[in-house]
Formats: sequence, structure tokens, C-alpha cells
Amino acid sequence: MSYVHHTILMVDSDEDMAHFTLLALQRVGVITPVQIVRTAEEAIDYLKGVGQYQDRESFPLPVLLLLDLQLPSMSGLELLAWLRQEPVLNRAPVIVLTQPGPDNQIERAYELGCNSFLVKPASFNTLLVMMQALVQYWLGLNLPPQLTTPRYASTLPKAVEAGAGTLEPTA
Repeated sequence: MSYVHHTILMVDSDEDMAHFTLLALQRVGVITPVQIVRTAEEAIDYLKGVGQYQDRESFPLPVLLLLDLQLPSMSGLELLAWLRQEPVLNRAPVIVLTQPGPDNQIERAYELGCNSFLVKPASFNTLLVMMQALVQYWLGLNLPPQLTTPRYASTLPKAVEAGAGTLEPTA
């Protein structure tokens, strides 16, 4: 089976792991698009559709997020907390794919709304089996929620023509 029209957003700062995960996804039939970002801040920009991710044709909203919790600066748990507070994005399925961490990490991730928690395997063959099961369920059987592009008030209001002058927006 080929999973062509499902965008996966992978948030992982480990370039080798992201590469092998992408390779495993391709081997189980995920052709395109798998978008990879390296930080939580970059993931937020992607999900908001701001900066380099404004073009939704090139950077569509994902039907599934693969999230590493061990990210530089803002952690994966902080990203998950942000995501679950976003009105449009809070229903997006999030699969945590991470290295083992503190004992309470699993419980905290579920409290924040992750849909599944997976530990990164040590071998590519195990990763391949994991991605096959993940793709068959989340892209093959699961019906994802419809997400719409969020509209953020961060866009600056436009100047308004008023009489002989122009009114500039105030902060």
C-alpha cells in the first residue's frame, strides 16, 4: 500500500534518527511528503504557517506528528503543551518517538495529550517494523480530524485610508 497524500511532520533534532525514520517510512510506502523540522520553535512556525512555511501547498498541515521530546531550547513536552492549547491544531494526532527519559516522562506526555508513546529502537529493522505498524494504523485505518490553517493575529493590521491621510495601526 502506498501512503502518498498524508503529510507527516517529524520533529527531531537528531539528524541520523530523522534520516533513518524517513528511510523506514519510505520503505513501508510513505512516499511524500514527510516534513522534517529540527526544533520545537521551527515546528511551531510550520504549524502556524509563518516564515518560510507560509506556502501551504509546499508545507501542508500534517495528519500526523512524530515528536522527539529531547529537543534543544524548547522541549518536546513544551511543544506538545503549546499544540494542545491551539484551537485549530489541538486535535492533531501526535506520536512521541523519543529516547528513554525521566520516569515521569511517559505520564507527562499522555497528560499533555500525546496519542502514543514509542521509544526509539536501537536497530533499523526494529524501526522498520515500528514504522510499518504505525503507518498501517495511523495512515491506513485511522480517520484524522480535519485541520484548517490557523489564523494568527500576529499579522500586522493594514493601514487605513482616512480622508486626506492614512491611519497607521497602533500597537
